[in-house]
Parts: sequence; structure tokens; C-alpha cells
Amino acid sequence: MERSKNLFQRAKELMPGGVNSPVRAFRAVGGTPFFTVRAEGARLFTVDEEALLDYVGTWGPAILGHAHPKVIEAVQAAAAQGTSFGTPCPSEVRMAELVVEAFPSIEKVRMCNSGTEACMSAIRLARGFTGRPKIVKFAGCYHGHADHLLVKAGSGALTFGHPDSAGVPEEFARHTLVLPYNETGPLEEVFAREGEHIAAVILEPVTGNAGVFLPRPGWLQFLREITRRHDALLIFDEVMTGFRLGPAGAQGRFGVTPDLTCLGKIIGGGLPVGAFGGRAEIMDRLAPEGPVYQAGTLSGNPAAMAAGIAEIEELQARNPYAKLEKATERLRTGLEQAARAAGLPARVNACCSMFSLFFTEEEVWNLDDAMRTRRELFPKFFHAMLRRRIYFAPSPFEAGFISLAHTEADIDRTVEAAAEAFKEIAG
Repeated sequence: MERSKNLFQRAKELMPGGVNSPVRAFRAVGGTPFFTVRAEGARLFTVDEEALLDYVGTWGPAILGHAHPKVIEAVQAAAAQGTSFGTPCPSEVRMAELVVEAFPSIEKVRMCNSGTEACMSAIRLARGFTGRPKIVKFAGCYHGHADHLLVKAGSGALTFGHPDSAGVPEEFARHTLVLPYNETGPLEEVFAREGEHIAAVILEPVTGNAGVFLPRPGWLQFLREITRRHDALLIFDEVMTGFRLGPAGAQGRFGVTPDLTCLGKIIGGGLPVGAFGGRAEIMDRLAPEGPVYQAGTLSGNPAAMAAGIAEIEELQARNPYAKLEKATERLRTGLEQAARAAGLPARVNACCSMFSLFFTEEEVWNLDDAMRTRRELFPKFFHAMLRRRIYFAPSPFEAGFISLAHTEADIDRTVEAAAEAFKEIAG
């Protein structure tokens, strides 16, 4: 780790915390982050000449594995023609076709540059369409770092224990109503009291930014019904779940149709990207058709479009979701059995190729449940696995990801390593 330590020291003199995204700093688990120089398949290769089996997958996009040949070829071909035009390009149209064909809820789509931008823009559009100021979000759901959404958020904000960021005006936060995930009573009460002022309900239909929580049976359907009854919009943040939980994301998996959908990660093939889309009557309120302004110099960037198109088309050709689910189940059962054999409480929440390990015997349905787990065990587990050259997300509040590059041998090796790690932790 000597080279990584030296780089981190240099980085801390030049960048806040030495990183460009907070969770990378390893503050939740302690120690020094490693620096990656190359990635291929299911592995990262560090400046210290170590090969790590990777379960972070660029935080979601690498569903085919790192540096998939078709994605790399597509990016190289696109970049050879120019990295940015500032005009419409054909690949934007092809990407829009793929998204609209995959998601029945999306009739029109607008590309942008990040998941944060997608969620921020979807909220602005919902307010512009309904003429209402308030939104409802759920504790632990992270929708990017826009001011009005960084209230009781997940992801890095939760990891560092500061869900309400400094610099967010109280007036902004006042329009964001935060409720517990997977519960119906609080939402009924809020709509009874504030319904005429609520523009939208936004959520991760399967959370990945406070750990993986699955929706209780019928809960998403309840959200669809109550928002429709009160003329509010339902927004699914599928930045993480889009094209990962199935060809139509979480909404296809659970059979619930939102009004607006936010996408990112996989649709960029590992390059910066975001998108939001929905019913045509809503989307047509965007400029230049309507009064809701949204723009981006690099939106629809040709290299990002090429990468995303290659990744989506490969997923469509292979339809790998049953294979991914089987692999994730193999990992889930293996981790739980290994932990319990060592006398440790463990529950792995999983949905298709997303998973997270909680040190508890109780079910974990929301943020309150996650906060009651034995979180102090996670840093020990993280470093025990990293010593065995296996990389899990450096926070108990992040999802892990299985890719098509993970083999059965990789997963079995992970379970074996975890069994050793759990015994080490248990003493």
C-alpha cells in the first residue's frame, strides 16, 4: 500500500479529503484508500500491483464487468470522431429509442450528465407541471446532492453522520418532507395535511444508498395509488436500479408505473451520464417546448452515448438477469451461513444483482432498522476482506454489485474468505 499512501498524502494537499467523492476516503471504515490504475472483468488493479476482486463495480455501472470489449470499442470509435460537438448527434436518438422501448412509463426522455442532475431536474419538472412546491422523500434514499434533496439522505451523507449538509438553506429544506421508507401511515397523514401542496413523491424503489432495502409487498402499489388520488407525481429514482434489476428496472420487476423516472450509471457504460423521462404531457413542459428550464453543455455526449448504447444492447442480447440473480443468491446464502457459523448475526438483503450485508438477525426494511444493526463490526469485516484481496464498498450503508464477469469460483472464493474474516472478527 506504500504507493497508495504516498498518492493519498499528495491528494490531501490538493483536494478536500484527498478525494473527489467523499465515500472514497474510507472514513467510515478507517485506513488509507487504495488507488486503481486499471480494471478488467471483476477485478481492480492497484498502483501497489495488487489485484482485487471487486464487488463495487464503479458503484453500479459495471454490470458487464470492467472494460468490456464492446463498450471499449464503442468509446474508442466515438472518441475518434470527436469527444463533444455541442450539437445534436445520432447516438442521442438511438439512446432515447433504447430507453423508451425498455421503459413503458417513459414516452420522452432528456439526457443529462449525472444522477444528481437527473433527480434535480425531475423535481423541478414535477413542480413546474403541478404548480406545487413540496416534495416527499424517504429517510435513507439518496437522490444526489442538490440542496432540496440532501435532507436525511443516504450514501456518503449518511456514512459520515451528517444527513443534513451545511450550506443547505432552511427555506429549501422546508419544502422537503421526509418520511420512513416502507411505511404507509405517515404518508397518509402527510397527504391528508399537505396534499394540495405536494408536487411529487420521489424514492429509490429498491434502495442502494443506505444499504439495500426491498419494498414491502404492496408498498409501491400504495405509493402509486395515493399519489394518483392526490394529483401528485410519483418519481422513481432508478439511477442505480435501471437496467440492473431487469430490462425495465425496478418498475418492470414490481409492476408499478411511475410518472417520471431518473436513470444513470448503466446507461453511460461507466462514463458520466444521467437521464430523466416520463409521460409526454409532463416532459413537454421542458424548454424549449415549455416553461421549465433545463440544459447541459455536455448532455448527450457522444462518447457516453456510445458506451451506454453498447452496454444496453449487450444486456438485451444476453438477457442475463436470471444468471445474475442466481449468482447473487449464491453469495447471499454463503455469507449468511459463514457468519452464523462463526457466531455472528448476519442478514444479506439482495435484489437481482444488488446486495448488502447487515450484522443483525432482524429484518432490515428501512433506515431505522439499518441503524439498529451492529455497524461497529463492518469496518473489521471490510479490512479483513481487503487483506484477502476482496473489495466490498467501504461503508455499511452502500450496496454491493454482482457483474457478469463474476464467476462461481469468484463467489466461492469470496465466501471462503468471508468465513475466515468472520472467525477473525468473532475472536
